[in-house]
Amino acid sequence: MAVKIVVGAQWGDEGKGKVTDKLAETADYVVRFSGGNNAGHTVIVEDDKYELHLIPSSILYPNKKSVIGNGVVIDPLALISEMEGLKERGLSFDNFYISEQAHVVMPYHKEFDGLEEKRKGDNKIGTTKKGIGPAYTDKVARRGIRVCDLINEDKFKKKLDNVLEYKNLILDKVYNEKKLSYENILEQYLKAAEILKPYVTDTSKLLDEAYKNDKNIFFEGAQGTLLDIDYGSYPYVTSSNPTAGGVCTGSGFGPTRIDDIIGVAKAYLTRVGAGPFPTELFNEMGTFLQEKGHEYGVTTGRARRCGWLDLPLLKYAVRVNGLTELVLTKVDVLSGLEEIKVCTSYKGDSCNISQAGLQGDNEPIYEIYPGWNKDIKGIQDFNKLPSEAQKFINMIEKEIEIPITVIGTGPEREDAIIRK
Repeated sequence: MAVKIVVGAQWGDEGKGKVTDKLAETADYVVRFSGGNNAGHTVIVEDDKYELHLIPSSILYPNKKSVIGNGVVIDPLALISEMEGLKERGLSFDNFYISEQAHVVMPYHKEFDGLEEKRKGDNKIGTTKKGIGPAYTDKVARRGIRVCDLINEDKFKKKLDNVLEYKNLILDKVYNEKKLSYENILEQYLKAAEILKPYVTDTSKLLDEAYKNDKNIFFEGAQGTLLDIDYGSYPYVTSSNPTAGGVCTGSGFGPTRIDDIIGVAKAYLTRVGAGPFPTELFNEMGTFLQEKGHEYGVTTGRARRCGWLDLPLLKYAVRVNGLTELVLTKVDVLSGLEEIKVCTSYKGDSCNISQAGLQGDNEPIYEIYPGWNKDIKGIQDFNKLPSEAQKFINMIEKEIEIPITVIGTGPEREDAIIRK
């Protein structure tokens, strides 16, 4: 039996999809514990490409159990659409479970998300406008609607009536926008409730029973450490805790039961949306990384900002998550470069290197490493990498003080070097 967590060690989009897919092969249960359909994983299986937003990657395996934990905020309409698309491709949902305690993304959440971004103008966060932040706001404000409320018609009617009266007042008086229809929302969401109801259960109890029965459990992270509401580049962050600590609160699974915490990071750095990015490249090198790395968001399609690897931020991710090992992805993207820069510290930083990087207040200091011309796509043996690539990877491993156990050498399932 093993209990493992995979988390992003950067600003998300680190290539967790392939990692989670590989781990799902050996897991009995795969659990999503935070975020919503503002995140996504891309998994490539032979010639098939799967873009997953709410549903765990284990759905690709009919004998695995896929769990959406209570820490996730669920847009029922988006979830049903994703389920239907996967069913059309022959996937089964016989082993799919949804936490009864997860909160529901409602139409007014999406409405407020867009209106607030518009109001902020140049100071906008750069959200996906899918209502994730407002849904978490209502959760903390104790006026959220949970899945257990949604599937109870009488309770849902009462809660929706109370909350919508308040939301419509804000839409009308603050934003001068048209009020939302109670009847339309009720009809649409009651239909969704009937579809989702068979999958709803006490997932904390489900996982407890799995642990007691010596099952392999894998917690699948979305987004990344530097987007964490507490530990990210605040306020340019997501509204949940995608760090390892979010697993326990987002699933009802105790910390003493966790064996390994695996971080995933690119060999360079990207982020989507607004916010500080000290090593961002605004030249042809940034364009090179963007195009060769296919750096476009799974959920939004937006081009990702690209820059050099930031070691202080990576060390920070190791610390706040308690990472036990690292998966380094997209090393193949760096092939063909004459030199590779790595941020090792910041100018004028006297006390806290990680915070300097998160706030973007200090200029990065770089060390330069020689690049390599050989195309390394698909290499599975570390010793077959160019010596320059080996030195680059060994340097990162030495700096972060945990082993790099997997090295990504391409987008396909088998394009990886396993070093365990």
